[in-house]
Amino acid sequence: MITQMQNLTDAEHAILNQTWRGKKILSYLQAYGFDYEFCRSFRLTEGEKTGWMLLFNATLLICAEQPVALEETKTFVEMHLPFRIECPASFLPTLATLPNYQKLRRTMFVLTPQPVSEEFQPEAVQKQPDLTAVYQILHEGFPNLLSYPLWLTDTSHRCRHGISQVLTYRDSTTVTILFDIENHVLVGQVATCAAARGSGYARDFLHWLANQLQQQGKYAVLYALDIRVSFYQEIGFEAADTELVLERSDIEKEDVTKGALQ
Repeated sequence: MITQMQNLTDAEHAILNQTWRGKKILSYLQAYGFDYEFCRSFRLTEGEKTGWMLLFNATLLICAEQPVALEETKTFVEMHLPFRIECPASFLPTLATLPNYQKLRRTMFVLTPQPVSEEFQPEAVQKQPDLTAVYQILHEGFPNLLSYPLWLTDTSHRCRHGISQVLTYRDSTTVTILFDIENHVLVGQVATCAAARGSGYARDFLHWLANQLQQQGKYAVLYALDIRVSFYQEIGFEAADTELVLERSDIEKEDVTKGALQ
């Protein structure tokens, strides 16, 4: 059974807090609660088993310790057709049978501290950059980026509520701290504008950020699709895990192999 949620118990919060996908769901609930149509959360129940889903714009997140309500979840996906589905591996055999969805592998990297080069200029880091300029950098690297109004609304909302933080370096490279939950930090939306690629800005910026987060006692990770894995390996970050996500292949995008940035 799938039922829309209007609250979250302490026990449910504790379970969701055990996984990165669960923490991501918690971050959305922290940002938006239960009152927005574009951010809806659901319980999955089957016997004594329980799971949780969150549908945010075109992304569906599923968190469950074991398979639960698989056929109903499949029907839910058929009705809503989200662009991206992030779910436990146990859901993939069922959801991957849906037409027009492709599997994309992504790797989790731990942001291990690294030395920055002598050329790095910490004073060139902006901690409250102009978001319109950030979007332009991101759009060059992520052709499937959310539309500007959707991205700006979500990003500015998260930043105002202290959930996310956007940073830039030399007005050319950007990175976003998507959330920090009990010193577990998810980093994403890493991009460098085309004119500055090959400059080493992203390498130094990420090394600086990894060092800063470690000094604050935080454990930080980021996810990379296969097209970007070699870069993070080359700059010394450690791969901790891999998983598959589902994305629609029937939508005209500039490059569906790069995935969508949500």
